[in-house]
Amino acid sequence: MYFHLILTDHCNLCCRYCRAKAFEDLEESGGGRDLTIDEGLPLELEFDLNHLYEFLKKDPSATLTFYGGEPLLRADLIERIVRESPVQRFMVQTNGLLLDRLPAEILNRFTTILVSLDGRKELTDANRGMGVYDRVMRNIRKIRANGYAGELIARMTVTETTDIVDAVRYLASNPDYSFSSIHWQIDANFAGDFSLRQFQEWANGSYNPGIRTLVCSWVDHMENSGEVLRWYPFLDPLEDLLLGKTSLLRCGSGYANYSIMTDGSIGPCPVMIGMPQYYVGHISCSHPLELARILVSGECTDCRIRDFCGGRCLYSNITRPWGEAERRLVCAAVDNLHDSLQAELPRVQALISRDIITLKDFEHEKFNGCEIIP
Repeated sequence: MYFHLILTDHCNLCCRYCRAKAFEDLEESGGGRDLTIDEGLPLELEFDLNHLYEFLKKDPSATLTFYGGEPLLRADLIERIVRESPVQRFMVQTNGLLLDRLPAEILNRFTTILVSLDGRKELTDANRGMGVYDRVMRNIRKIRANGYAGELIARMTVTETTDIVDAVRYLASNPDYSFSSIHWQIDANFAGDFSLRQFQEWANGSYNPGIRTLVCSWVDHMENSGEVLRWYPFLDPLEDLLLGKTSLLRCGSGYANYSIMTDGSIGPCPVMIGMPQYYVGHISCSHPLELARILVSGECTDCRIRDFCGGRCLYSNITRPWGEAERRLVCAAVDNLHDSLQAELPRVQALISRDIITLKDFEHEKFNGCEIIP
């Protein structure tokens, strides 16, 4: 099993598409569902780590992903857990500013590090704060120089200010960045601000055409170089199309990938913090291989691409944060991704038959913190 361990709710950034929204006066969205939120959930991890170790020990192949907030604000806890816990596989999702807080002997044990960057320096700094890009890149170069050889994923948040083609190609083109892989997630957290945004115009005029362009160039690269670039929104779904496999939620939330809250409660998704009605247990009394499944329901189950998309997002499926117009736009972006990959499937199959690439080139770590479907 895979587990996100939430170390802290605090963060050292106030990104404009994330915590900055909490300070804006926004109108209510047309969607939404009444939910019980646990206001008493600790902001910092507050349980006996021995309970965590005993819980994880029951799963001989557990993978632990450190998560926040910004998890490296608790570098002390990360170092202690890596040294003490029975787990052999670790990952971390971080904004990258504090990667230099962990000694190389700890960082080099991580199989995967996901670092938040949104593309070029100007775009990243506009979203995340002046100077962030340069500080992150210094740390990236440092950990590579200190021997980090695991998977390093550039994880982008894309908004109306993102040219998806430029951002992905920029992060993929310069060898100095040392990224193994790229993932991106659409900022569809409208938080009541849908009418204030130009999301529809951007999605239809920029993002969706950009995805079609990127899929085509991704396959062109396979043909020209024999290399399958690890762009996760393409890599994982196309592998299943090649194998004829269907998928539940591609992030694994609710059936293969669970989250441990700061009080030791276990939830199905790291975004579903403080939603006790969806908790599936507690580390002090639950078995990691016997946790209940929380699956998507409703209209997603009847969708034409249900087996491709998996339901996109458990949190949004449950909370229904969007009105009908917003939901259709988000789903249309997934339709566009599906149709773009499906259109290139025969060309990829032909490359495999000619031994230019192989099915093995598509193999990758499942449930590594990438939502897969943007």
